[in-house]
Amino acid sequence: MQDGKRQGGKGAVYQVMCPDTGRIGVVWVPDGEPAPAQPAVDPEVLARRAVDSMRLDGPDVASPRPGGKYTVGVPMWLWVNQGENTYGPATATASAGDVTVTATAKVTQIRWTMGDGTTVACAGPGTPYRGSQSMANSPDCGHRYTRTSSGQPGDRFPLTATSTWTIAWEVAAGEPAGDAGEWTETRDSTIGVRVGEVQVLN
Repeated sequence: MQDGKRQGGKGAVYQVMCPDTGRIGVVWVPDGEPAPAQPAVDPEVLARRAVDSMRLDGPDVASPRPGGKYTVGVPMWLWVNQGENTYGPATATASAGDVTVTATAKVTQIRWTMGDGTTVACAGPGTPYRGSQSMANSPDCGHRYTRTSSGQPGDRFPLTATSTWTIAWEVAAGEPAGDAGEWTETRDSTIGVRVGEVQVLN
């Protein structure tokens, strides 16, 4: 390297890494000058890197089924399958220098936009329906359509389930020890729901 400060002098070459970008550079420091300070590591940046590695996804909707046929006025039970990447909890770590951050993500709410102008907010994954429950309402997460999906695109209501992921992180190793934080992110899934009138046979 041709560098006027380096030619004819003595010094040392330092490798410098930027934790935010992962880029690595080289710095020449002549004798008698202080070595470059180690850049501070932002633990929240590491936490977000850990969350990116989790590949969090929208709800895995179990009910209603996209291929199902539902009836006006009949209770619809809403629930989701609980996978690590679709409901949590999911945990991952990320490190830079001597700092390691652990992040844990889990779904704390699911909002169901039913496609008929109503929204249902549920704090949990919902309760799976069993045939023995007959016409009972869901104990924690359900809906009743009051009109058919006729005239909607594909004759189906566009139902969107949006999960709120709460992410908590903490410094597991390095400084600042005990540092921690929290934020939320959302993911969604959309399906079509066919709703018709009850069929009466004479």
